[in-house]
Amino acid sequence: MWELFEIFHNAKVSEGRSPRTLEMYGDCLRYLCEYMELECLELTITAVTPEVIRSYMSWLLHSKRKWEGHAHKGEADKTVGLSPVTVNTRIKGLRTMFRFLNEEGHISSNPCSRVGKAKEPVKKIRILTVDELKRLLAVPDRRSYAGFRDYVAINVLIDSFARIGEILSLKKSDIDFKLGMVWLDETIVKTRRGRGIPLTKRTIRLLKELIEENADFSSEYVFLTNYGEPIRDDRLRDRIKQHAREAGIEVNVHPHLFRHTSATMFLEKGGDLRHLASILGHTDLRMVMKYTHLSDRSIKAQHEVYSPIHDVVGKLGQDRKTRR
Repeated sequence: MWELFEIFHNAKVSEGRSPRTLEMYGDCLRYLCEYMELECLELTITAVTPEVIRSYMSWLLHSKRKWEGHAHKGEADKTVGLSPVTVNTRIKGLRTMFRFLNEEGHISSNPCSRVGKAKEPVKKIRILTVDELKRLLAVPDRRSYAGFRDYVAINVLIDSFARIGEILSLKKSDIDFKLGMVWLDETIVKTRRGRGIPLTKRTIRLLKELIEENADFSSEYVFLTNYGEPIRDDRLRDRIKQHAREAGIEVNVHPHLFRHTSATMFLEKGGDLRHLASILGHTDLRMVMKYTHLSDRSIKAQHEVYSPIHDVVGKLGQDRKTRR
């Protein structure tokens, strides 16, 4: 099994897949192998059948303990059954690998070809409000290095609509201070297509100020730890969550939520869909719709203006009372 994975892995490396994507492929196969060992199945490609894949998915949904073996999670967090989204993510890498191996002639059939996805519940995506964003930005202690760095990072996430990995990979040479743009190299972008992102003058000034603070360190990267090393995305995620708790925000605040929020606000304020697609880094407008969810406030405001009931009963919303 792992010999075939090596063939697949090398092909994806040659295609320029990101290190994180390559790691995900390996994780997906490792999770499957752990299940097969649990079921006393041989770790061979012939042992992987559609029935085994479906059984594996069922086990993930109904029997697998969440966070099992995690040193920093309590028993209360280790509930039974993974979410359909997580299960589909774990199968996604297998689908890609088996399809490649089948198309390249390394295996006679693709065991995932007839296996459907786990049904994912349609969740209402809650974006942050302007008030919540203001409260969040008021929390970091800008008198400390780490606090100011977090403050700048949140500003950049809001202003750029970028992914956290893209932001944390920024180098000083990627910033055009005169034009007010940052360049995201294709080696760090998920879609492998480099792109330029505009930033407001205020955000550019904050980046310049942070770079000046970094003068004591010999690093080209912009977002650093107190010791001058590039900060990891999981560390910044944890710090943002902590700032959100201190701000009294009840929503699960994570870096990608800023991408959702900014894209939605951009459209609500009249921004063009094609320009938004360019900022987000998508060539297919259908992909943009994944990140844009009109808020209840916006929908309510539009309904108040354009509801046909105004034509039926008048702008006051009710007939004029003249008789009892």
